[in-house]
Order: sequence, then C-alpha cells, then structure tokens
Amino acid sequence: MEPEVVTFTIPVESNKIVFVWNITAQLPEAYIYCSLQNVFSQFGPLYSMKLLPNASVAEPGYYAVIKYFSSQSAKSAQATCDKKNLFQDTPVKVQMCVKQKGFPYKSLELYSHKCQELANYYLGFNGWSKRIIALQNISGLDDDSEEESEKHQTKLRYLCVVEVTIPQHGVSSRGVGVAEARIEKPNDPLELISKSGKAQKYCEQRAVSNAFQKILLVVFDGGKVAVEYVPCEDDTVDCLTEEELQGLIQVNDFTWTPLDPGDEDEEDWAELTFHEDSLVDL
Repeated sequence: MEPEVVTFTIPVESNKIVFVWNITAQLPEAYIYCSLQNVFSQFGPLYSMKLLPNASVAEPGYYAVIKYFSSQSAKSAQATCDKKNLFQDTPVKVQMCVKQKGFPYKSLELYSHKCQELANYYLGFNGWSKRIIALQNISGLDDDSEEESEKHQTKLRYLCVVEVTIPQHGVSSRGVGVAEARIEKPNDPLELISKSGKAQKYCEQRAVSNAFQKILLVVFDGGKVAVEYVPCEDDTVDCLTEEELQGLIQVNDFTWTPLDPGDEDEEDWAELTFHEDSLVDL
C-alpha cells in the first residue's frame, strides 16, 4: 500500500466518504448513532458522521454519511462492514461515495479541537504539545474611532501566537490567530470580562488551527507515521525569535475573525497555559 498524506484540513475528497444504508428503524436512534460511531471509528478517526431518516417514499429506517480523514480508513471500513449485520439482525450496505460536488477552495481550515483529535490519533496524546508564545490585546491599533462612536460600540481585539511541537520528529510549527468582539455596553464590566475571555479563547483556537495547517502526516502501511513541515509562502512567524514576535505586530497582515458564539464549547479556556510575559490583564 502506498503511503497516504493526511492533512489538518477539512476532508472534501469523495474517496474519504462512505454511505451506510438498510439501517433498521426498530432500534432507537441514539443507540444506532452510538453503534455506528463505535463500529466505524475502529478504522480511523472520523471527521463527521450524520444519521438521517430514509425518504418518505422508502421503507422506514435510516442511512448514514460518514466522512474520514483518510481514504485508506474509508476503504477498510467499506470492505469490512459491507453486507454485515454489525449491530442489528439484518445486514447493512456500505459503499464508497462515487462523486461529490467540488469545493471552490484548495483547503478548508480545520477547527482546533479536530486538529488535536487527529494529532492524538496518529501521534499519541504525549506525542505533541502546544504552548502560547504571545497573547496580546491589540484593540485600538487601527483608526476606526469615528466608526465606533457612530455605532456606540467598542471593538475588542486580540492576537495570539501558538507553537505546536512534535519532539519525536523534530518538527515545530507556529500559528497566528486573531479575533474581534464588539462591546455594546462599554460601562458594563461583566460584558467586558465575558467578551474578553471569549475573544482570547477564540484567537487561541485559530492560532492552533493555523499552526497545524503547516504539518503533514505521512501514514505508512502498518501504522507508522512520518511528519513533514511545509511552511506557507511569505511565512515569517516561524523565523522570528520570541522577543521579535512579542514586539512585532502587523495588524494589516491578518484577517479579523468575529467572535462566533457557536464555537464557545470547543475548548476549555481554563486548561490553557501561558508564559508569564504573555498574560493579559483584563
């Protein structure tokens, strides 16, 4: 088997997707979902799994769409599980996706918690580490005071630099994340504390994702994994010293990311560790 390159991006290739149907409606939906998760996660890490009811014109039941990070995982799942009973009295059908509508992007950034799950699977929980090099409040660095006064809002902006290290392979990668939150009630300390914490959390998550984008996992037959570092064009973050990173902030080089309430439960902010020099007073 040829080695496969696994990237820390959202998988969009059709050969990483399997369909499962002929799932009986006699079992509870929650039981079916957990059973599918247990069976198909044995072949490799899953990016996503959706359990959907059959169309109204078909017999009552369900079908599932399962997306892997690895095409080899999808192939193994299909070959092993097709026409097997698995968790029910009747066999299910498992087939590879034949065709999928293409995406207009070369790659889609993977959320930080998914990056960490993927790294844990292939490298082990102790096979990699992350640390925050810089976490800074950079609010007010651009000239938008007139816009803020018109809207009676204050922009709260944070920048974070994170380093991901894989010591066994001698690989280190730095990532940058920025986030913006709008304070609607500047005189409300509770809103300021809440929005500050969320903005810090979100920019750290974006920095972790950005760092993993430059890492490639080369998976060989038998489970052996090699790691390659592929920097982006004009990427100077990995070349600078930590002192230079602390003092050099080029706001115009980054795309601001508004705070997304949907990602609030992605990671626990309390578990983050900081260098003393990068702590931010809220």
